[in-house]
Amino acid sequence: MQEIRRRSQQERSQTMRAALIHAGRELFVRNGFAATATPDIVASAGVTRGALYHHFQDKEDLFAAVIRAEAEAIAAAIEAADFSDTTPLAALIRGGEAFLDAMTVPGRTRLMLVEAPAVLTPELLAEVDAATGGKTLEDGLRAAGVDQTGPLSALLSAAYDRAAQAIDRGEPSGPWRAALKQLLEGVVG
Repeated sequence: MQEIRRRSQQERSQTMRAALIHAGRELFVRNGFAATATPDIVASAGVTRGALYHHFQDKEDLFAAVIRAEAEAIAAAIEAADFSDTTPLAALIRGGEAFLDAMTVPGRTRLMLVEAPAVLTPELLAEVDAATGGKTLEDGLRAAGVDQTGPLSALLSAAYDRAAQAIDRGEPSGPWRAALKQLLEGVVG
């Protein structure tokens, strides 16, 4: 007879937290932050309201966790791109392409570029960006020999965000990708 292994409290807690983040993401994408109620989140996650408040201070704290998870997924997609046998400029271009591809995940553009700036403080968003995609962009600029990467990274990030929003609205991605490539060539070239 096979022994049934019981999950540890930590495993159960991680599973519950993940369920809340997943349910929150789906509802924030569908309804937006303001129109998403905590009873809907706990019902969708299949947990109690107490479980929500055990893991998160409030709905905004859950939303911040969703945004962190999205930012980490974007950074992972960029880091997974093939950067072998590339120049620093080609690596920046390829990383930008990977960012735009990662932003095509349904709901991601709305979460990251519409809802997050409306809900979270600029300081928190900067902290999340610095730990994920913003760090990747700054590292790429440094590798390309660019000094003063902070302001330049912020401006390039804004350009990529604008392109992601246009592509999300259904505009053809080709012209946006070409314009971003030209922008990077002007900055680094």
